[in-house]
Amino acid sequence: MRLVDSHCHIDYPALVKDRDGVVERARAAGVCRMVNISTTRRDYDTVRQTAEHYEDVFCTVGVHPHHVHEEGEQLSAEDLIGFAEHPKVVGIGETGLDYFYKTAPVEAQHDSFRRHLRASAATGLPVIVHSRDAEEDTIRLLQEEYAASNGRLTGVLHCFSSRRILAEEALKLGFYVSLSGILTFKKSEELRSIAKDVPVDRLLVETDSPFLAPEPYRGKICEPAYVTQTAKVLAEIKNTSADAIAEQTTENFFRLFNKVTRPS
Repeated sequence: MRLVDSHCHIDYPALVKDRDGVVERARAAGVCRMVNISTTRRDYDTVRQTAEHYEDVFCTVGVHPHHVHEEGEQLSAEDLIGFAEHPKVVGIGETGLDYFYKTAPVEAQHDSFRRHLRASAATGLPVIVHSRDAEEDTIRLLQEEYAASNGRLTGVLHCFSSRRILAEEALKLGFYVSLSGILTFKKSEELRSIAKDVPVDRLLVETDSPFLAPEPYRGKICEPAYVTQTAKVLAEIKNTSADAIAEQTTENFFRLFNKVTRPS
């Protein structure tokens, strides 16, 4: 079985102290590719260097909505496009809107999100979208920028746990939906219902490690090897085998993240 962890943070403190072990355990579990996600400009160099160090690790460039108001984090679309020229940079983000914590002003979040979406359309790289308690505005900005790009915008709703309408509207734009360990939680009945209805050729799996460890590891530090548990539950939801889900989500990943080299 071969899987991809489409979204992880292996440079976060909880994992960096044993990063070699984290990568080796992922490989042993059948994880053939990992995307190490950027959340700030100040940490981008480290994220990129990690991707350069491991053949099977790739990365993104972007600023998480929590940080868009901080000094030095107002990256322009041109800045993002320039960083994206690096061969290991395969996506734009993590970007989006977060109204749950309201760490950053809403207008600053909107401005940053639009810049990331425009960089995605310009480069052809997928945008990695974070949306929490912001479904309506996320949909509106995606639709506006998709239209402005003449349909060149593509991407993924990462760690999806929002309302059904966001998934439905994003799918209409050709976006993908990525599922994390939340899918395995006992109280995630509504999420499992939504996942059941998402076309199987639009699904990805991820860990968002070191966060959101799936059952039976809930409460522990999450790592890319645990993506197998999310894939297993997704297979049950889709009434198919774990091998079939692994093959499908991996193929979906390479279709979306088409800058990522495939294993030989």
